Amino acid sequence: MFGYYIDLALRSLKRTPVLTGLMVLAIGLGIGASMTMLTVLHVMTQDPLPGRSAHLYVPHLDPLPLTYQQPETAPKPNDSLTWPDAMALLRARRAEKQAAMAGGTLLVTPQRAGLQPFDISGRYITSDFFAMFGVPFVAGSSWTAADDLAHAHMVVLAESLARKLFGNANPIGQTVALGNNGSAPQEFRVIGVIRDWAPKPLFYEDSAGKPYTDADKFFLPLPTAIDLKLSFNGNQMGWGHSDGSWRTSPVVSWLQFWVQLDTPAQVAAYRQFLIDYSAEQKTLGRFQRPATNARVYSLMGWLQHENLVPDDVKLQMWLALGFLGVAMLNIVALLLAKFLRRSGEISVRRAMGARKRDIFVQFGIESALVGVGGGLLGLGIAQIGLWSIRQRPDDYAHLASMDPSMLFVTVVLAIVASALAGLLPAWRACRVPPALQLKTL
Repeated sequence: MFGYYIDLALRSLKRTPVLTGLMVLAIGLGIGASMTMLTVLHVMTQDPLPGRSAHLYVPHLDPLPLTYQQPETAPKPNDSLTWPDAMALLRARRAEKQAAMAGGTLLVTPQRAGLQPFDISGRYITSDFFAMFGVPFVAGSSWTAADDLAHAHMVVLAESLARKLFGNANPIGQTVALGNNGSAPQEFRVIGVIRDWAPKPLFYEDSAGKPYTDADKFFLPLPTAIDLKLSFNGNQMGWGHSDGSWRTSPVVSWLQFWVQLDTPAQVAAYRQFLIDYSAEQKTLGRFQRPATNARVYSLMGWLQHENLVPDDVKLQMWLALGFLGVAMLNIVALLLAKFLRRSGEISVRRAMGARKRDIFVQFGIESALVGVGGGLLGLGIAQIGLWSIRQRPDDYAHLASMDPSMLFVTVVLAIVASALAGLLPAWRACRVPPALQLKTL
């Protein structure tokens, strides 16, 4: 019976090629525009560390004075930690793993003949970083907490940088000269090489970075970078006067901090620890705001807090979905006119024993076939739309490509949308009174 309904639907669609073409075109344009923007939103909000993200959290403190006025367009200072707070959380070791970090750009002075000095971006971190994020090593290993305390001159390189500096030679145990522009470089011993690793978005950097294009090429111990006064990147926000270096000031935030918490009980305990710490700092006169402002963000919650998706992308997505809605309303009207124009055919089938359900299913299948055609056309339009986005200079543009899951969603969305659009016309058609229509034949 199903095959018979499909045959009837195909015959009906062939009898009205212009109307069928208009409906397929309308669905195709609506689906294509919608899936283009949904795909962009999908790649920008995907989980950067599947399998690990559920255990990664950001501790959030609020050391800002009560008089601090947050500018609308500026980053929030309390999205990063001060040096004293970060070191206090590290020493407390209340999480399974914890790491403080900041970005930096250094000048590399290669020893290999023919290579000129060049700048690279990387990260200053504490030792738990690699194990906590599951960074894949291809040679060597990371340093230890004792190396952090000893301010060891060690470095872990990305595979592409190691190959550029040392060719096919084994980089483990060799030295690389790194330093600030205009100052003498420092020798660092290579103890590990990682596979080029840059989760998208690069969730652990601050809002000053480009989370969809940035990648770290080196990793140095954070205490060593402080000791050598290496250059730092990123937001450095202050809210008061402090003597001495801004890097260790209690009124300048610039460090990112992540912890690993494996169970809900650990999350609750860590949040209470942050509240207690904030209350203690308030008693000491450092914090002024309520201690309960302290919180713990999950990885995905932190990405939402950082609002990585630009407002224009969200607006374009809603406009595209609105266009799809208008297209579907037009298809409802076209299908309604088409089905009711076949009242005579419906009456004859009813008189020969067809039930209302049979008529409803027949027209439902015809609507779904229109959706299949529109979905295939929409796939092509979406690919063209994604190609045009990849030509834009935006940070996220190069990620705009459709994966198998979005291909499947495109076709399913087209079929479901057209089937829903056909519900009212099919329902009206199956309720046509056959006796009245037969008298007019």
